[in-house]
Amino acid sequence: MTAEIKYRGRTATAEDIAFIRQLIAENPEDSRRSLSVKLCQEWGWVQANGAFRDMVCRGLMLMLHRKGYITLPERKQIPRNPFVDRKKPERIEIDSSPLHASLSALPPLTWRRVRNTEAEALVNGLIETYHYLGYCHPVGEHLKYLVFAGDQPVACFVWSSAARHIGCRDRFIGWTQKDRAHRLHYMSYNSRFLILPWVRVPHLASHLLGRMARIISDDWESAYHHPVWFLETFVDTDRFTGVCYKAANWRDLGDPTGRAKDDRTHAKNRSIKAVWGYPLVKNFRERMMTGEDA
Repeated sequence: MTAEIKYRGRTATAEDIAFIRQLIAENPEDSRRSLSVKLCQEWGWVQANGAFRDMVCRGLMLMLHRKGYITLPERKQIPRNPFVDRKKPERIEIDSSPLHASLSALPPLTWRRVRNTEAEALVNGLIETYHYLGYCHPVGEHLKYLVFAGDQPVACFVWSSAARHIGCRDRFIGWTQKDRAHRLHYMSYNSRFLILPWVRVPHLASHLLGRMARIISDDWESAYHHPVWFLETFVDTDRFTGVCYKAANWRDLGDPTGRAKDDRTHAKNRSIKAVWGYPLVKNFRERMMTGEDA
């Protein structure tokens, strides 16, 4: 038997596998979910906000089951996957009167966090309707914002958990694979940024990015009980130059390969996304590698 099994940043040793077998044997009436909760309790496997990492734990146990290392009880029920029947956000009509002005002439700008509020549907619908990528449900921890100029919505942001591995980003930070596994949650990914198409305000995009950088860490800590120290995003180089990120002092970290994971031709088969990053603290490298306020 393989001495170690790796899954989602967790390494299961032979001793760990033996412990899981014993846990199953001692709780023969338990469901798979109940077993994963008990394993999280035994291992102290929790998220930064204190919630059990139940889904990840279940995934590990299922992988061990499929590889023949453990034998899970039969499924007592097959839960409905909420993503299978997820409907696209509906188009929502709002005031689309042209807003053409200088930045200084705009009414006061305000940010509204909309996740788990009635306004979340508005953000989802605006992104689905007007963003070239449409709406995609965020992965992991995430926040959504609606930006107003006075009473008029002008922009939307979606921030989510960062991608697990990006070569140019990881080289820029300088962290090890172990560092990344333990501290990836201190990063946030700007998965959607939309300025509504009837808004024409020079320098608005970079201004919003700068304001966003000043509030997101505190908001993240309020929602998930930990700050973020580094921001990242992808810019489609076939469509954009990333000028607003550059103007907001983000850094161009380089380009991924632009190839799908299963591509064997080593030829570009999709548009290349430039990776841009923004450190929120001066000593971000020390924090990302040690987890301490160095």
